[in-house]
Amino acid sequence: MEQSNKPTKVRWMVFASLFALCTVNYIDRAVISICMPAIEEELHFGPELVGIILSAFFWGYTVMQIPAGWFADRFGPGKTILGSGLLWGTFQIITGFLHSSTAFMAVRALLGASEAPIYPASSKLQSVWLTKNERTRGAAIVDAGSPLGTAIGGPLIVAFLAWFGGWRGALMGAGLLTALIVLLCYPFVHADPDTSKRINKEEREYIQSALKEEYEGGSGTNKKHSIGLVRYLKSFTFWGMTLGFICYDCFWYGLMTWGPMYLSQVFNVNILKIGTSIFIIFGVGVIGELFGGFLIDHLKTKGFDSNKVVKWTLGILGILMAISMYFLSNAATIDLAIGYLSFAMFCERWIGCTFWSMPASISQRDDVGIVAGAMNTLGNVGGAIVPILVGVIVMATGSYYWAIILFLAFALGVSIFPLIINLNKKVGEDEMIQGVCR
Repeated sequence: MEQSNKPTKVRWMVFASLFALCTVNYIDRAVISICMPAIEEELHFGPELVGIILSAFFWGYTVMQIPAGWFADRFGPGKTILGSGLLWGTFQIITGFLHSSTAFMAVRALLGASEAPIYPASSKLQSVWLTKNERTRGAAIVDAGSPLGTAIGGPLIVAFLAWFGGWRGALMGAGLLTALIVLLCYPFVHADPDTSKRINKEEREYIQSALKEEYEGGSGTNKKHSIGLVRYLKSFTFWGMTLGFICYDCFWYGLMTWGPMYLSQVFNVNILKIGTSIFIIFGVGVIGELFGGFLIDHLKTKGFDSNKVVKWTLGILGILMAISMYFLSNAATIDLAIGYLSFAMFCERWIGCTFWSMPASISQRDDVGIVAGAMNTLGNVGGAIVPILVGVIVMATGSYYWAIILFLAFALGVSIFPLIINLNKKVGEDEMIQGVCR
């Protein structure tokens, strides 16, 4: 392998593995929403209780984000992902044995906690394997697994419902699928460019040279590059990224958790139609994410200013999402609803990969995992609250109109908050330079 003059593409195999992991991660998240009408009927849960159960996942997920990011920084993303994946598959299987709302809430919270490391660890791998002009593509490849998992999760879980005799068997089948995918992907994600046996000298030198220039200014120093989480909490760039991400997450999780119920209850369609609708909506999201990630990196490679690319992208896409929500609030048929939701999802997933490329771009080398974890912690506070809030709104008003208007407001927030981001300088860069000079 070392004889070749052409760099290998091992870094993209790493991110293809992360894509598979993220896909099964979201199949596991989608299964509860797809099965919820059957669970609700068998166990007699009302809308408010359903909202609380859907929310429980996000509380566990949120609490573990910063510890998961720290763990990925400290012990490596590969080990973090292996332990996380095996745990969440186990909790998914356990869910199939539950009978009470209290048990559902507890196990869903544990499932969320076990899934927490996947995105902070993926962001850490961006800073290890990818150059700054490749990270939006890397983020797009990984994050495209979320709409794909949700899209194929619909028909797949419908099939599991038939094959395994109902919602309990479907949950257990999803958990076993998780464990299998995690074990298959682990050999690709546990190594780095220095230790991987698949990479050749040319690719290793390409990556090392680019990262040395980005993080060390070409100085070749091997000093640790960490300024601590508190320093990021004082940064406008961090808060512009994080507040925009909160709005993005509220929009995403609101539709992911309540979308199937909205289509079922408003348009009175069966579970097969719901599965097909979810496949279309989130399948379009996969296209939007990959298209957007590759386009943004192309523009960066051509020399366009990163700040302008990101701010114009988020500004335009957020407004387009808001417009689609306005039209959705008055949709008269399920076909129109699917059309508006598909367009919104195309824009929303493009936004997603843009945000997930930011932690590695704004952070010092040894802080990427914990910064991504902090961003995702705050984003998932919204993910935890919104399912409950939607349930309360639907219960109080008897319709989804004001819930959809709430999503419209989140879309506008995606456009506004990133205006204060500065992607041309890493947070703490001045302090690091002064430290070197001393």
